[in-house]
Amino acid sequence: MNSPAPIDIRIRRLPHGEGLPLPAYATEHAAGMDIVAAEDVLIGPGDRHAVATGFAIAIPVGYEVQVRPRSGLALKHGITCLNTPGTIDADYRGEVKVILANLGREPFQVTRGERIAQIVPAAVTQARFAEVAELDDTVRGEGGFGSTGR
Repeated sequence: MNSPAPIDIRIRRLPHGEGLPLPAYATEHAAGMDIVAAEDVLIGPGDRHAVATGFAIAIPVGYEVQVRPRSGLALKHGITCLNTPGTIDADYRGEVKVILANLGREPFQVTRGERIAQIVPAAVTQARFAEVAELDDTVRGEGGFGSTGR
């Protein structure tokens, strides 16, 4: 099976990102590229912080970049990304920051250069809404949260 052709994303390293690795895939078939912190910060239990990455990107029109947690940080330390997946829009040109939250019981030290999240480019489909008086019927109907479970 052939993979889709990669897209080109321009990246600008910011002064506080000097010396840090650029986003990169850890393995040949990884879906996400690891990104690292450009600052040291202590995140207490229940706290959150927008961690600097030291870079800005220009995403092609028709795409977004999603920011996602790293499973190892989540399992070992209770560290996750809020607003997950976070969306970076194609017209945003500011610094990429990662909103980390500490759901663990101990303070967590983020160290400059540490892998803190992953980013995944994704195609975007825009929609148009058509207002109607009635919607078609389905078996589920208006059943909401938990309505399809046992």
